[in-house]
Amino acid sequence: MENALWIASPALQFLVVGVMLWRRMHKAFPVFFAYLAAQVVFFASVYPIRLWGDYLQYFYAYWVCAAVTLVLGFMVIHEIFLDIFRPFHTLKDLGSILFKWAGLVMLLMAGVVAAASPASSHGPLVQSVLTVQRCVRIIQCGLILFLLIFSKYLGVSWRHRSFGIALGFGSFAIVEQIAVGLRASAYIREGTLNLAILLSYNVAIMVWMGYMAAKKTEREDMTVLLTTQRWDQSLGDLQHPGAPDSLIPMFEGMVDRAFSRTKDHELMREDAEIKKLLASSGVSDPASAPAPAPLYSERAPQKT
Repeated sequence: MENALWIASPALQFLVVGVMLWRRMHKAFPVFFAYLAAQVVFFASVYPIRLWGDYLQYFYAYWVCAAVTLVLGFMVIHEIFLDIFRPFHTLKDLGSILFKWAGLVMLLMAGVVAAASPASSHGPLVQSVLTVQRCVRIIQCGLILFLLIFSKYLGVSWRHRSFGIALGFGSFAIVEQIAVGLRASAYIREGTLNLAILLSYNVAIMVWMGYMAAKKTEREDMTVLLTTQRWDQSLGDLQHPGAPDSLIPMFEGMVDRAFSRTKDHELMREDAEIKKLLASSGVSDPASAPAPAPLYSERAPQKT
């Protein structure tokens, strides 16, 4: 049963790759397409080594392919977030920055765990891959929970392809973590753990196939996503407080014009009062009026 489920996984993935090429979805989700294609190539490379190679070759081939698979799986999560936040540019940039930091933290955690773990038969490579695997699975679980909670604010329904990809990864991650926890507590055997993981992964592949074969679902009308638009605009204002399209320069210009008009009125009123005083003193031309005497003149020093 375990061998049958293991062989079924790349066969189903090959069908999903064909459906994506037929629907031309490999351009919309290039990382996810590369993830599925890489899984097929990895199986074609690792499975013959398991049958006819020695254990050491199979060990390193399996765990190196597992490490590459984790990297591609993390990049698929990033691709899903970019597709979800595509209409909201500021939120998309923030999500990209957070994913870069999350990837750096995972690498640091893997290095620390590999260096601090005691010597065992698995070695530091297996410890590092398992640590990164747990982190990626937790992020995948959080991704599906995030979409279930905020899909209404993002205009992404359950029929959207990004939601389907996240659903497959999230459901598989939840089942895998539960099975690993039960195995660590000695509630299930090793064979049952492997069967549960392989079966849940095949179910996830079939979910992806159904979403890729279905017709494309458009995003909901953006006019109803006013809350998310306000979040995106507020975040953009925080990043660029003096942006040209903001209302602050417009209000500043209005205030400057108001002050300039007030100053012009005051000058005109002062000029009218000066003209009245000159007319009362018998001066008709303001230019011919005598210059006013200085209020204070400093006396030149005299020699003593």
